[in-house]
Amino acid sequence: MEAHIYYLFIMALPVACIAWTVTKEEIFKEAREFCVSRSKNCDQLVKRKFFYVFTCEYCFSHYVTAILLFITRFTLLYPDWRGYLISFFSIVWVANVYMSLYNIIRIDLKKEKIKAQREESALKND
Repeated sequence: MEAHIYYLFIMALPVACIAWTVTKEEIFKEAREFCVSRSKNCDQLVKRKFFYVFTCEYCFSHYVTAILLFITRFTLLYPDWRGYLISFFSIVWVANVYMSLYNIIRIDLKKEKIKAQREESALKND
């Protein structure tokens, strides 16, 4: 059982990484902007929701988790469908905690960088 909990936290890492990269990073910017446009302008609800998935890290993490579980057959607590269901929501939750922490760290680093730039320009002006 302890190993399953360990695997839960490890398996959430690639989910968080993939979901964050696709929905937030520059490398997918053009595709994401296309999806944002389509999620706002499509005439059918199903199409709008399909494209929205690629713009929301929380939503996209569900799909990445489903693929990961299909590949790994990882279950928690039970060896049947209940174990898949529990592991699905557990991995999504842990992955989103990871992404939230990563976002907080990035914001703090940006704040520190801005402070350092202001101090540096203030010293140059003196």
